[in-house]
Amino acid sequence: AIFDESAKKDDEVFRTAVGDLNQNEEILQTEKITFSVTFVDGNNPFQAVQEACELMNQGILALVSSIGCTSAGSLQSLADAMHIPHLFIQRSTAGTPRSGCGLTRSSRNEDYTLSVRPPVYLNDVILRVVTEYAWQKFIIFYDSEYDIRGIQEFLDKVSQQGMDVALQKVENNINKMITTLFDTMRIEELNRYRDTLRRAILVMNPATAKSFISEVVETNLVAFDCHWIIINEEINDVDVQELVRRSIGRLTIIRQTFPVPQNTSQRCFRGNHRISSTLCDPKDPFAQNMEISNLYIYDTVLLLANAFHKKLEDRKWHSMASLSCIRKNSKPWQGGRSMLETIKKGGVNGLTGELEFGENGGNPNVHFEILGTNYGEELGRGVRKLGCWNPVTGLNGSLTDKKLENNMRGVVLRVVTVLEEPFVMVSENVLGKPKKYQGFSIDVLDALSNYLGFNYEIYVAPDHKYGSPQEDGTWNGLVGELVFKRADIGISALTITPDRENVVDFTTRYMDYSVGVLLRRAEKTVDMFACLAPFDLSLWACIAGTVLLVGLLVYLLNWLNPPRLQMGSMTSTTLYNSMWFVYGSFVQQGGEVPYATLATRMMMGAWWLFALIVISSYTANLAAFLTITRIESSIQSLQDLSKQTDIPYGTVLDSAVYEHVRMKGLNPFERDSMYSQMWRMINRSNGSENNVMESQAGIQKVKFGNYAFVWDAAVLEYVAINDPDCSFYTIGNTVADRGYGIALQHGSPYRDVFSQRILELQQSGDMDILKHKWWPKNGQCDLYSSVDTKQKGGALDIKSFAGVFCILAAGIVLSCLIAMLETWWNKRKGSRVPSKEDDKEIDLEHLHRRVNSLCTDDDSPHKQFSTSSIDLTPLDIDTLPTRQALEQISDFRNTHITTTTFIPEQIQTLSRTLSAKAASGFAFGNVPEHRTGPFRHRAPNGGFFRSPIKTMSSIPYQPTPTLGLNLGNDPDRGTSI
Repeated sequence: AIFDESAKKDDEVFRTAVGDLNQNEEILQTEKITFSVTFVDGNNPFQAVQEACELMNQGILALVSSIGCTSAGSLQSLADAMHIPHLFIQRSTAGTPRSGCGLTRSSRNEDYTLSVRPPVYLNDVILRVVTEYAWQKFIIFYDSEYDIRGIQEFLDKVSQQGMDVALQKVENNINKMITTLFDTMRIEELNRYRDTLRRAILVMNPATAKSFISEVVETNLVAFDCHWIIINEEINDVDVQELVRRSIGRLTIIRQTFPVPQNTSQRCFRGNHRISSTLCDPKDPFAQNMEISNLYIYDTVLLLANAFHKKLEDRKWHSMASLSCIRKNSKPWQGGRSMLETIKKGGVNGLTGELEFGENGGNPNVHFEILGTNYGEELGRGVRKLGCWNPVTGLNGSLTDKKLENNMRGVVLRVVTVLEEPFVMVSENVLGKPKKYQGFSIDVLDALSNYLGFNYEIYVAPDHKYGSPQEDGTWNGLVGELVFKRADIGISALTITPDRENVVDFTTRYMDYSVGVLLRRAEKTVDMFACLAPFDLSLWACIAGTVLLVGLLVYLLNWLNPPRLQMGSMTSTTLYNSMWFVYGSFVQQGGEVPYATLATRMMMGAWWLFALIVISSYTANLAAFLTITRIESSIQSLQDLSKQTDIPYGTVLDSAVYEHVRMKGLNPFERDSMYSQMWRMINRSNGSENNVMESQAGIQKVKFGNYAFVWDAAVLEYVAINDPDCSFYTIGNTVADRGYGIALQHGSPYRDVFSQRILELQQSGDMDILKHKWWPKNGQCDLYSSVDTKQKGGALDIKSFAGVFCILAAGIVLSCLIAMLETWWNKRKGSRVPSKEDDKEIDLEHLHRRVNSLCTDDDSPHKQFSTSSIDLTPLDIDTLPTRQALEQISDFRNTHITTTTFIPEQIQTLSRTLSAKAASGFAFGNVPEHRTGPFRHRAPNGGFFRSPIKTMSSIPYQPTPTLGLNLGNDPDRGTSI
């Protein structure tokens, strides 16, 4: 065998055939015959002849070649000269359609070349198909590897018939070719070019055809009403599905086909010969990628083996002779003619069917299969066999391309349906009158009726089911009504499945289908103390502790280093006041700053900075927490639903969704484990635990229980949008693997008419308008949010601020309780607040002696006066400078008695707080009219000075020093002296 070096699979098939022969001893009983393979450059005739001469020198019985036409002619001449049987298998480059090789046939008995592959009949097939479709104008696209001379005969014939045919070569860089068209053509020319593309023939290899179709579809060069024909002998089933998936409009595929035994158990047997399963099993990847030339190589080896076996049985074997191609006087092989006749008369039934040769040395057995789709079919759906063609009988089948017209006027169709929101719903139910229906599917049916002119009568399926196969092989539900011819059309939320399509016909899909899940929204819990939400409980505890700690530190710093209070200040540095001042500055209420020491100021500066950051952070986070709900559901996809077991889920029993999950869940080769997990949940208790009988029951189960309903995404979205409480949300798969279609009786004549009109509705945008009617983009409910979220900038309700009012109410109640407790305590101690009418005179001399005794007492904790003092008269005090400030004396703590001295012009205050012990020793009462007594004031140098002050029961305001003693808590109400 001599093979093209680019075809390595030829060698694999060749050796597989030899291996199969060695396992069948009845066919090949001798080991004297060997098979060898040589690879050559198919475009180099000299190399092919040289390799053949070397084989002839060794001695050969026959020569098998799988090369191009260029080298085939040279090998033919050599084989004819040496009388060596030559079995030629024409192969094309990269799967491109073949062109005739034009091998010269001699009228004499010197032709030793047999053509294993049948002649090229593409011209005849194309002409018959185009004539059947009644095309008058079309364009032919061919790739760069195809020899356009192969269809010259076809071009001549269509030209004679007056057809308008254009030719265009498809370059290897298809994208660049399309871009050049848009750059060079004007709009008018581009529109005419689009019109030409409505009818086209593609003569190219499958890979180029796929790329070309994808490019023209993506660039909108073709529309849904286009019709293309692809012709190539080398198109397998995988190529067919891929071509249909990428194309739009109508597609016709012409390919060579071979008969396959109906009995699958006999598929790998040809008589007593067993074929390797890698070649005869259509599901094997190796068999799917085999070219037609590979199949003919296998059958050629099998044919030669039968011929050799026949010669051995008849004892007419001729020994091989060593032949020389160089010597001019070399004689040809004497047994060549006998071997050639044995091969021609043998024949074999192999992978290509019957392989035999006619008188002209060619294989007459060839069959072409014509496959077709309807307009707009996708994903391989609708591909069916339209007919077949062979050289003997011609076309078997009808390919008439009828135009769609409004030819259904006066026709009344009986329509069966199943109620399913929003596809089909009862709009009016008046007693004694037929029910009226509405919904998305009804709108689509009305659009078809208005355009095509038919009328319809509609009724609901008796069992309210879509239809599924029963144990006895029959169908129930809507599909069953069509199978038993009780209805002409079935319409609802009916999905297109392979099982249903086996018994009824479907139009093209009018809406995509995907599986969704309906769940109940998480109930939003009302938090009365949402105002505390910006900070964690631990952070609030830390802030409260920080307030107490800083207040205590401020008190300790002032106790260790007492500040010098200004005259007139009513603030004291007690622990209570320190705590109150720290809290007031934290809530940004301010207050008097009585602390003058540097350490205290540093402490308060750091505290104010801390309070500023904390309050700012709280304010920013509070706005976010009061306007945005952060509750999210853990189930956001089908994968999340399958992985959890807290929420049970199910679907309608024996529905399309139920069967879809069951098939994928029980498939051991399914890569995604999601379906197996879903099937275990759905199939609990044989499906009776989590599944329902109708979709409405599943929706109600979700609303009033802990349940998730798996159903059609379109139905669930409508339910979620129109729920008055907005209590649902949906999740689902965004990939639409199927669609909703209109079901018709098998073989219905209305299928193509309906499909075409549906495509027109989709192309014009009317179908989208009908969808938006039932699935508005801006509905009252959010489909995909698991909770009710507030709109940005929305008003806050009382629930969000209930905690603030609770805190205020608690403060009011607590303050009232404390006030009652203080009142009770004061009454118990017998203390009261003096009024102005109760003002009494005080003996300043007695006061002076009492204060001096306290200051000199060693046991008193308030000893602060210096022993050095001076005596001043009121006149001396009056002569003090006006701007000279008298420093404040350290007060005596823990009493309610203060003494104040009013000095003219300066109006400054001098205060002392005496101990309870000192206060108890004062004697209050009437005093003489004129008394003088010394009183101490702190001198500017740090000492004290004594001032005798004249006292009276009533002294009007005058520019002389006066001194008063206030008793009680209120400094405005006391005894004036």
